[in-house]
Amino acid sequence: MRHLIGSILVFVLAFPNPCLPWSGKVVGIGDGDTIRVMHRGRETKIRLFGIDCPERDQAFGNKARRFTSKMVFRKVVEVQEVDKDSYGRTVAWVFVDGKSLNKELLRAGLAWWYKYYAENEHELEKLEAEARSHKIGLWSVPNPIPPWDFRRSENSNSEKR
Repeated sequence: MRHLIGSILVFVLAFPNPCLPWSGKVVGIGDGDTIRVMHRGRETKIRLFGIDCPERDQAFGNKARRFTSKMVFRKVVEVQEVDKDSYGRTVAWVFVDGKSLNKELLRAGLAWWYKYYAENEHELEKLEAEARSHKIGLWSVPNPIPPWDFRRSENSNSEKR
């Protein structure tokens, strides 16, 4: 029995659960919804779960990036992994000073609730609806273009060149 317990302990220590929250210092900002965090001596690219910010060359893209930078750059954040995306990025909730970066971007009107990937996250839906109704951030302009539509149009434009 003692040998079995020892073997289990060695296994658990050698292969930690990737779903457990971890902390690291933010060392880079890609755009509003993508950051780089030091973890186990390496940069880990994090894609924020449940939201999609405007692209850099899209209206409000730079504002979203600056908001994210101001909130987390060079700070220690807690990362709660949800998944890996098709690009190998860690998809996660990110917390700093007790606040969720994911939710704060929605609250500031700088992101869409990405219901395709987070359809059961009704708090995210509510935060987007509140920003819309108060015309905050990107909701202050008529008919803002969702980033997934913007990316699709950018891809079709590059194919025509």
